[in-house]
Amino acid sequence: MKNYACIIIFIYLSFIGFLFLINTVSFAQDLSVNISTRAKPVNITNEPLTSINNSTSESIKENPVIMPKKPKYVRGIHLTAWLAGSVKGREKIFKLLEETELNTVVIDIKEMQGEVYIPGVKSFSKESTFTFAIPNIEDYLAELHKRGIYTIARIVVFKDNLLPRKMPELGVKNKITGDLWQDRAGVTWLDPFNKEAWNYNIDIAKRAKELGFDEVQFDYIRFPSDGNTKNCSYSKQHTSTAAVSALDGFLRSAYKQLKPLGLNISIDVFGLTTTNIHDMGIGQKIVEMSENVDFVSPMVYPSHYNKGEYGIPDPDIEPYDTVYLSLRGAKRRLGNSYAKLRPYLQDFSIKHRYGAKEVVEQIQAVYDNDIGEWLLWNPSCRYTIEALKGKEFSDKFEKSGRTEPKFRYAASETNQVKVSSYTLTNSTPTASYIITNSTPAANYSVIDSTLQIKNFEVIETSPTAEPILK
Repeated sequence: MKNYACIIIFIYLSFIGFLFLINTVSFAQDLSVNISTRAKPVNITNEPLTSINNSTSESIKENPVIMPKKPKYVRGIHLTAWLAGSVKGREKIFKLLEETELNTVVIDIKEMQGEVYIPGVKSFSKESTFTFAIPNIEDYLAELHKRGIYTIARIVVFKDNLLPRKMPELGVKNKITGDLWQDRAGVTWLDPFNKEAWNYNIDIAKRAKELGFDEVQFDYIRFPSDGNTKNCSYSKQHTSTAAVSALDGFLRSAYKQLKPLGLNISIDVFGLTTTNIHDMGIGQKIVEMSENVDFVSPMVYPSHYNKGEYGIPDPDIEPYDTVYLSLRGAKRRLGNSYAKLRPYLQDFSIKHRYGAKEVVEQIQAVYDNDIGEWLLWNPSCRYTIEALKGKEFSDKFEKSGRTEPKFRYAASETNQVKVSSYTLTNSTPTASYIITNSTPAANYSVIDSTLQIKNFEVIETSPTAEPILK
């Protein structure tokens, strides 16, 4: 038995020794590999940057930003949220889109009362600015896309009668009372200097993209104009320069956040921005504002121009000349960026009755400026179908060959005005320029021969004189 036990112990110890030997060899091999790997020098300076970032580059290639497909020429109409949410309204608009050259709809998703008409906006969700107006909005947008319709979400930015009342720290204040400032209609405004107000509206735009919109259109990107604006108090000191900078800052921030999401960006601006070189007290300068957007929609409604503007006795009854001269000014000021122009045209009546003739005249004025895009505005969404062409014309336009309209100022009076610190772009001492910050604008001749002119006097000249002081 003792011999048997010894044999078993010997076999057991031999087996343990064998396992130990195997593990030792394996460990030595692993250690050799690790040491060998660590010993290899890595010359980082010789590593090409493209190789180091190759995985990131491949990721970008695999997931590029896909921009929406825009029609060659946008021809669109504005829709309220309530009409877009109505079954009958949708059917009516579908019919109009099928039968005409229209290929775009602009849908309100936030209006001046401050109500937000799309669900799911995260900013200030506790403040409850959402109002249910458009049922099944994702399905509706999908149906529009199926029909080949380009979709734009309109956001009224700083004119807001809801959020400032819920969060007064975001609103424009009355410097006399310390309460919220209100315009003539009793509407409050968000402070255009306040970045929380910026991000609130940008978040609404982000949500619009998530729901399926192709483009966001910012409206009321300006400072207040109606009411006693002298009593407006902002979070920063208000000057013309500061106001222009604030609006440009908002648009830069919006572009930076929204463009990578694959969203086109457009803005609405006052019609007079096309020919005015100052900010008109509201911070809007079309040249600066156009730099960080894809499209610009000056609202060139003839009824909104004062009598005598551009020398036209009553712009409301001369829609062609009014729109033409406005857009010609915009083209000259924007230079190569004029391709961004997509004006809003008037399809409603205030004084003069507007019908097919007046709408067609405006559209032709757009085409005669080599601009192929336009939007129609009617606050009741009742559009003049007789002014629209068939679907086959949606990607083309023809110029009329009309004689180009001229400014028609009378030269019966000689007015002297002071103009400070402008740089003239024409060296001819007697060249004619438009002094666009006079009221109304008029043609003048320079009576100083130098290019850099400060505090000079100009006198009115003949009505045939032509544009532009930059």
